[in-house]
Formats: sequence, structure tokens, C-alpha cells
Amino acid sequence: MSIEFRNVDAAPLAAFTAVAPAGAIIGVIGEKNSGLSELLKLAGGVAQPSSGEVTAPPERRYVALGDTLNLAPAAVVALDQALAAQDAIVRARTLTALDRLRRSGSTILIASHEDRLLETLCDEVWWLDQGRIAAKGDPRETLDRYRRFIAGRIRSWGESISPRLAPAARRGNGRAEVISIETIGANGQPTIVFKSGEMMTVRAAVRFHEAVDNPVLGLLIRTQIGFEVYGTNTELERVSIGPRQPGESVTVVFSFLCDLCPHAYTITLASHDPDGTSHDWLEDAIAFTVTDERPTAGVANLRAKVSIEKSQTAL
Repeated sequence: MSIEFRNVDAAPLAAFTAVAPAGAIIGVIGEKNSGLSELLKLAGGVAQPSSGEVTAPPERRYVALGDTLNLAPAAVVALDQALAAQDAIVRARTLTALDRLRRSGSTILIASHEDRLLETLCDEVWWLDQGRIAAKGDPRETLDRYRRFIAGRIRSWGESISPRLAPAARRGNGRAEVISIETIGANGQPTIVFKSGEMMTVRAAVRFHEAVDNPVLGLLIRTQIGFEVYGTNTELERVSIGPRQPGESVTVVFSFLCDLCPHAYTITLASHDPDGTSHDWLEDAIAFTVTDERPTAGVANLRAKVSIEKSQTAL
């Protein structure tokens, strides 16, 4: 038997209306305080709405994170992040049991932050936002929309955080000093989060304490585990920033497409002589994050185009 929510209010759920059919697994996604737990508790029969109506068979069960995974037959089973702390063997057994319940006609609602799990397991996905359904339907399409939304939210959040100059190590002879580093997004705003493929700008200001004939400013991007992703400097790019006298300052701007996969990265920046003698070397000076709606492996986002060629029929 299906379960139906008609104009249900149970904060933050507001005038919530939806039907979960019998013999289906419904994935439920959303941010914190979007109403996921409240919906699952209503479905599992452990909570009642303040108004509206939930129509469901009496044999219902609610399983929360940390509860025993009771997957005995029931008309409705609501799993609220119940797989998050389970090991691989328990998860495999649970997925088999859920499929058996679905085939027997049970209605299953499962809230999870694991989009890969929902995409492969569910017949339908509901995306809740501020107590209402923002989108529902095909798991892949709904999850793609949700990932784009989350990537945008994370990108916007990045603009609210000022880049912090906190090098893991600093060395040099002191002839020059890196006094500031900014990371700037395509919209011209400082940010510590970039969308994969976005134009990224690194602006570094250097003050000279001694005369330097031919200073070089270099930039190096690494992953959090120290893998070197990309590096360049003003000498390689044929940009001269000298000679410089004591008390003078210069601001150097590096701009490039941030074609990186979603990960955390650091920027090392250094002022040095052409022979490599450093004036001021800031190891892992700035941290930033790359986000995207598509998970990809590695560090370089090569944006592959995939097609299928027609095979020729053998004579």
C-alpha cells in the first residue's frame, strides 16, 4: 500500500503533499533543517503532523542512525541516515533486504547524503528544500539538479570567508616580503571556493626591503597531500617585475582557468632570484577548495566528451 501526505505541517515541513507508491524505494535528500527527519518520522509512524493528513497502512517502521537495522517485513519502512555508520557487509545485506521488501510491495523511504547510493538503489528521489519539495522524479536527474544547487551554495559560501595567509613554513633571506595574497573568482569577488572551470585569479603583493635587480615571483598549486598540480612564475611567463629598490612594492596577478577536480588545494608563493635564492618563500600559504556538480577522479578536469561510434557489420 502507498503512503500519502496531504497538506502536512510538521515544522519545517509546510503544506507538504506527496505520494510514495507501494513497491518503490524513495530516496530523500536535502540540507540540514530541510525536513528530512520530520518526513521520515511521519512516514515511519513515530510522529504526527500538526495539521494535514498522512494516509498509510498500520505496519510501519522508523529506523534512525544508530538504531538496530530491523528489516523484517512491513508495509512502510523509513530509514533516516540508517546506513551511514554501517560497514560494507552490513550495507550489502541491507541493500539485498531492501530489494526483497520492495518486491513484496513495501514502500521504503531512505534519507541519505550518499548520492551514489540513492542513484543506484532508488526508483525515485525527492529533494526537500526548506520543508517543501524542490524537485522529484528520476534519481539521476534530481540528484544532478541537487548537486548543481549545492555546488552553487558552496561557491557562494566561499565568498563569505576571507582567504587566510597561514603558511605551513616560511623561509628566505628577507630581501623581499610577500605581504598579501588574494584568491578571486570570476565575478571579481575574493573567495576560497571555486567552481571547476571558473576563471581564477591569484593576486600577490610583495614589498622589497633591499634592492633586487631581477626579482621573480612564483606560484605553485598542490593537493592537500602535497601532489604538485601546477606551477609557474613571472620569469617563465616573460613578465619582468624588476629592478626594485628598498621600500617599493609590486602586485603580481596570475589568472587561469581552474580546470581542477573537486578537492582541497593549497597555493605556495615565493619571491626569489632567477637562480632560485628565495627572498620570502611561503609554503602552502593559502588554502582553497574546488567544487563541481559532477564528481571526477584525479586532479585535472579534462572535460572529456564521450560518444559511441557505430560498429561496422562484418561481411
